[in-house]
Amino acid sequence: MAEKRVSVKLVGDAKEEYLKLHEAVRHEHAKGITSSFHQTLLKSIDSKIALLKANYDYGTQIPRNLIPRKYQFEYEVTNLWKIDLAGYWRLIYTLKQPQRDQTEVEIITIWLDVLDLIDHKRYDKIFGYKKK
Repeated sequence: MAEKRVSVKLVGDAKEEYLKLHEAVRHEHAKGITSSFHQTLLKSIDSKIALLKANYDYGTQIPRNLIPRKYQFEYEVTNLWKIDLAGYWRLIYTLKQPQRDQTEVEIITIWLDVLDLIDHKRYDKIFGYKKK
């Protein structure tokens, strides 16, 4: 059986949000704050990324016809997945499988790009959901 390696890369908005979150947590720790929403969200993201490394299709796949144009145009995605995070945030990702290196035929590498880390309000807006 072939071994699967999963590479998780935060790109675009997701990378920016993750770095801001890390900075907020660093400042909180410097002030002696040991529990906050920022820290809970960061732990949630990190634990979900660890799950994705073990099982890249852990999330919920979004039907192809419901993929927002934002992701189609910005990232040229053909598949999109989501994972619920703490505080109604979402981790949005896509799977990419690069060409296999012919010298390592036993190894399948899956590239997983995290495209967005968004709160529920922005998620609803991007995916076109309206409040009732």
